[in-house]
Amino acid sequence: MPLTERQLNRATLSRQLLLARTDAPVGDAVRRVVALQAQEPGSPYIALWNRVVGFDPADLDAAFQEHEIVKATLMRVTLHAVHVDDYPTLHQGMQETLRAARYNDRRFLDTGVTPQDADSLMPHLAEYPSEPRSKDEIEAVVGDRLSAPQAASWVWWALRQVGSFWHAPSSDAWSFGPRPMYVSTRIRASDGRDDAVQGLIRRYLSGFGPASAQDIAQFALLRQSTLQPALREMGDLIEVDGPNGRVLMDVSDGSIPDEDTPSPPRLMAMWDSTLLAYKDRSRIIPDRFRKMVIRRNGDVLPTVLVDGYVAGVWRPVDDGIEVTAFEPFDDETWEELTHEASTLLRMLAERDPKTYSRYGRWWADMPDGHARILQ
Repeated sequence: MPLTERQLNRATLSRQLLLARTDAPVGDAVRRVVALQAQEPGSPYIALWNRVVGFDPADLDAAFQEHEIVKATLMRVTLHAVHVDDYPTLHQGMQETLRAARYNDRRFLDTGVTPQDADSLMPHLAEYPSEPRSKDEIEAVVGDRLSAPQAASWVWWALRQVGSFWHAPSSDAWSFGPRPMYVSTRIRASDGRDDAVQGLIRRYLSGFGPASAQDIAQFALLRQSTLQPALREMGDLIEVDGPNGRVLMDVSDGSIPDEDTPSPPRLMAMWDSTLLAYKDRSRIIPDRFRKMVIRRNGDVLPTVLVDGYVAGVWRPVDDGIEVTAFEPFDDETWEELTHEASTLLRMLAERDPKTYSRYGRWWADMPDGHARILQ
């Protein structure tokens, strides 16, 4: 029998630890969910709070400090937090996309520096930031080695994403502040590009499958000319019949719960990977709500999941957590969300009670009449 849309929804929630919180250490939890979106420094913390029993932010602080969890530009050319053991494969698998996104960008092209010239700086830069270095410090080194030192800013902008560099954790509330510091990873991928792309696909499917080739391409911004040959070489994947005649791929040991498996309400982080991992966003976001959640400039708001699907948004306010329901919730749902909000507020109080406040403009056009402040 083909899988139903709800079974696919439950498969995602199960693999993303959203059907039930795990008591695993944070490093194991991050490996299981593959990658946490990290454009906003607080988002990996809120994502793990949703997924780990009794989550203690200090555990993620320590994992960042010890480089068990690392923050770098990876899938979709955006910042992610991933387990250090996954980083070499994910970074190598993304090389073609990262190079195209940065070396073909007009801001880099206007410098007159060639990709080959930029690549030649890599060995020296890999040795230089063995300790955390600021943007200005690294740009000075880049400028000293360029015939056009005024190009240093945009050359480093490209290299810090193409090369093997992590964001260095700091003492800021969420381990990373507004002025990033960088450190060389000193990690080199042992796999060639083709093997790394296959490894990236396996990791994606383990955390987000079953999925289509279009979904995989969306998750990583891989070209089909790169993706399709890799899929043809991967004899360990299985094909799954999906809804409406779609053929999906999966790892052989991927869990697919029954479609009636209960899914408790969750207050999701901004840009949570679960919302962005598919070409078909309706697996998690009903089509009628998509434009309210994913804004025109690409901002993806902190959402409320009810019965496994996006049903509203939330934000911290002076008196608690304001939850806006796109359609009315029943009393039981509000009661469960109140419990979630109370535990989230305790974590935010110790770190940043007004996290995400700079995105408040998006609430001006939210529906009236279905908002409550929860404490």
